[in-house]
Amino acid sequence: MDKIDKWLTIDELAAYIKMSRTKLYGMAQRGEIPASKIGNQWRFDREEVDQWMKAHATGNVGSANKDKQQ
Repeated sequence: MDKIDKWLTIDELAAYIKMSRTKLYGMAQRGEIPASKIGNQWRFDREEVDQWMKAHATGNVGSANKDKQQ
């Protein structure tokens, strides 16, 4: 991964995970999403966001497949 791609701005993150900037600002301010604030700008580590998304995923793919097999 390029160093340029490691850190995302709020706009880049909003496009990446398809959420509004307003929602992401609030989540960052409340500490609900991994973020770093430098001066008055937020930055987001792509790898940490990916891990956070996986940890907060809902649903169980395994059980959905199991139901289809029955």
